[in-house]
Amino acid sequence: MQLLNCLLGILVTVVGFWLIWGTIAPVVVLGWGLVVGAFVWLKAKSITEIWAWATLLLGLESFAWPVVLMIQLKGPSESLPEAEMGTILSAVVLGLFSSVFWISFSYGLFKRAWRTDQPVCEEEPTGTSLSRSRKKKAV
Repeated sequence: MQLLNCLLGILVTVVGFWLIWGTIAPVVVLGWGLVVGAFVWLKAKSITEIWAWATLLLGLESFAWPVVLMIQLKGPSESLPEAEMGTILSAVVLGLFSSVFWISFSYGLFKRAWRTDQPVCEEEPTGTSLSRSRKKKAV
């Protein structure tokens, strides 16, 4: 099960990388997949950690997408046409929104994966419940 989740996490990050760079050699995309796969396989000890790393990488890719787009659209002239400016604005807004979402999601997964084993619901000590019932009776 962990291998399947690792492969799916790698697929998610590779597709994100491919969407950022667009027309890039498949060898580079495959290389990225191998690097991410080795990293996730070595670092992640559980399924939660696999998805935490995958969503963190996806968030970083989303953050890099507007920057890459600005570099690709920069031409020899100093000013950009209005259509390209609109494309850059959309990329910045969507990139930052999705970046914040995925990085926040990965933070929650990391927090869940790395917490110490604590009971989900802490029961109230018996002494406290007795003192509360006595206070109610006294009033």
